[in-house]
Amino acid sequence: MPDIISSLRWQDIADILIVSYIIYRAILLIQGTRAVQMLAGIIVISVIYFISSQLNLLTLHWLLQTFLSSILLIIIIVFQRDIRRALTQMGKTPFKKSHDMAAHDLGEVISAAVYMARRRIGALIIIERDNGLRDYIESGFVLDANLLHELLVAIFFPMSPMHDGGVIIRHGRIHSAGCLLPLSKNPTIAKRYGTRHRAALGLSEETDAVILVVSEETQEISIVQNGKITPLSDEEKLTSELQQIFRNRGNNTPLWKNWINRKNGLSEEG
Repeated sequence: MPDIISSLRWQDIADILIVSYIIYRAILLIQGTRAVQMLAGIIVISVIYFISSQLNLLTLHWLLQTFLSSILLIIIIVFQRDIRRALTQMGKTPFKKSHDMAAHDLGEVISAAVYMARRRIGALIIIERDNGLRDYIESGFVLDANLLHELLVAIFFPMSPMHDGGVIIRHGRIHSAGCLLPLSKNPTIAKRYGTRHRAALGLSEETDAVILVVSEETQEISIVQNGKITPLSDEEKLTSELQQIFRNRGNNTPLWKNWINRKNGLSEEG
């Protein structure tokens, strides 16, 4: 044992730490997804392959050997969405910070979401962060308009030609409306969630966007991020959750005060 320790180089320690970190990040990425069950299935097949080799089960061994010879291609096909998400996460630089939204802009989003929830108007609001959403922007209508809660409500009004799809907010402006999003294929999604929630979940599995979903059936507002749906019962919890996500630097006024001032028609400086 002392000989092994004395023979360790700093490169060996760095190698172990890097591999451990990669495995840790991989577990975090697949946690709670169908990839866990698929990975378990591959491990079971590998164990059976080893047992068949030891017991000299020639036919079974040949069959599994044929399957495992193409395992790399199978993994790429089966886990393509998880691999894409992992590469996207790896592409982030620690020196690039997520865009923080001004408290006033978040106040407009909160005000619109609460208004639509109370009047049973369904909505899908996407706030872009580090990962660009150009692929989804191109599927909608470019507006490049000021972020106003009245405009958000008008877009999602049932008779509006752009109420289907999502609104993408970029750099504090309503960039596009009527954008189509990828539906999540996660089989564990609760049955009570409809197409809007599945679309929001699908986008959150591929990007770091923050998505607000307003349900016209339940009048519930949900925040969807990183493949998770967080239902919120009232505007205070919605405000608190967004405050945690978007920590507004350079603005000492709490977000909830800005929202209350907006609600009462007061200026933020008052």
